[in-house]
Amino acid sequence: MKWRGRRSSSNVEDRRGQGMSRGAKVGGGMGVMGIVAAVVIFLLGGDPSALLGQLLGGGGSVSSAPARAPTSEQAQVEGEFASVMLAETEDTWNRVFQQYGQRYREPTLVLYEDQVRSACGMNSSATGPFYCPGDYKLYLDTSFFNQLARMGGAGDFASAYVIAHEVGHHVQNLTGVLQKVRAYQSRVGKADQNALQVLVELQADCYAGVWGHHANAKGDLLERGDIEEGLRAAAAIGDDTLQQNAGRRARPETFTHGTSAQRKEWLMIGLRGGDVSACDTFAQAGVSL
Repeated sequence: MKWRGRRSSSNVEDRRGQGMSRGAKVGGGMGVMGIVAAVVIFLLGGDPSALLGQLLGGGGSVSSAPARAPTSEQAQVEGEFASVMLAETEDTWNRVFQQYGQRYREPTLVLYEDQVRSACGMNSSATGPFYCPGDYKLYLDTSFFNQLARMGGAGDFASAYVIAHEVGHHVQNLTGVLQKVRAYQSRVGKADQNALQVLVELQADCYAGVWGHHANAKGDLLERGDIEEGLRAAAAIGDDTLQQNAGRRARPETFTHGTSAQRKEWLMIGLRGGDVSACDTFAQAGVSL
């Protein structure tokens, strides 16, 4: 991607270096199974707040070390990249919302290391990038980019897709989709809850594709091979692929983010046409919110 020299977003909070004290007490601890579950969410890129609320429990205290700016060159580059990508999503979604006669509320991107406190609770970097509807913020430990690369999702556009996917959840929050889905999920069983969550995640993938389409409208952002990077990243975090790579049989009733094929398909739908209305995963599944 030709991202250097482009506008950076002013909606970035860099909390890296604001490490948590080793003496901090967080009720109960995560335990081995909790860590395994958190790693799964980390690989899926979902909202970890519910799981962490159960794992970490209430009470306890966490003390913070004095904040310090990231010192490594890699950390600086990762921060600059994330800021530029956020700015690109701002440009796209401001235009799209204006086309529909609405105003886009820009989210804030929080960069952190290890642990972070959000309106969704205390979160660990093991849970990966996530969006918190309660404070309209995206949270990202950029070390996730390295983990994604090891899984087969290397490259700038693969990393940009991660950010754009979380921005997609922000769009769902602004349009009321998340609230409607949560209400629907409260009335159905676990399998149906999971199926609804798959539709949420696939729509966010499609919105990431919409961003990619509009961001490259002038032909000066993406380079040869970038689309393939994004598709490989989407495939790497499909539920079926993750379960099989973990040595388990793929169990569709447990999927919460969609198969590799589905994630690639919906990302491509957004990339191909840049049409928000084409991202209605719920209507295609016969679900009326």
